Amino acid sequence: MRAMILAAGLGTRLRPLTHDRPKALVEVAGQTLLEITLARLREFGVGHVILNVHHFADMVAEYLKKNANFGMKIEISREDTLLDTGGGLKKAAWFFVKDSADRGDPFILHNVDVISTIDFNRMLQFHNQHQALATLAVKQRETSRYLLFDEHFRLSGRLSGVSQQAEFIRPSQQLQLQALAFSGIHVISPRMLSMLTEDGAFSIIDSYVRLAGQGENILGFRADQYYWRDLGKPESVLQAEKDFKNKVL
Repeated sequence: MRAMILAAGLGTRLRPLTHDRPKALVEVAGQTLLEITLARLREFGVGHVILNVHHFADMVAEYLKKNANFGMKIEISREDTLLDTGGGLKKAAWFFVKDSADRGDPFILHNVDVISTIDFNRMLQFHNQHQALATLAVKQRETSRYLLFDEHFRLSGRLSGVSQQAEFIRPSQQLQLQALAFSGIHVISPRMLSMLTEDGAFSIIDSYVRLAGQGENILGFRADQYYWRDLGKPESVLQAEKDFKNKVL
């Protein structure tokens, strides 16, 4: 199985920790965020990974070389300008179709700055069972950007901005929708790659909303029962340190 780790961002919310390193190399309990993510993917059975880089890109490449790619086959996708989540995936699309043996298999897209105990096996099973184009790990928590799902967990809209302005894909179902927060982990069917018609830098969420509006099966996988933390801020890194020491994850 293959995966992509999104690690190209500047890590501005993590400053000062990212003044001299990329966010992928910020440490939690003696391990970098990149090492933690790779270990989780390797444990699940992922052997081939592509990693997008931009900020301190050479430092990431040297780190992987020094650690022999942690026993995995790893490619690097360098971004001269930041392409956001959707643009980054589109640039790396070749990685998921180059080997005929893997061409039809779903792959994982994982933010480098989130850690979790989400069961990838259950998430993949859910994805395959419902023949989804993409499956997003979601949970109930506070966020400024909610996604809206119907009773079958199909993506049906979103709330965004300070005013939480609603954008509905299926207006007739507005009263039945539940607002959930995305957790930065996706399972994606490779056939979606050819559907990414946006160019340049763009959010993958924008693509999901467009595709769901066209009738494609974009689903939410409820991950409320699992540990999850966004490590976008220094205080979150400190809390994750405590969680590791207390064996919460």
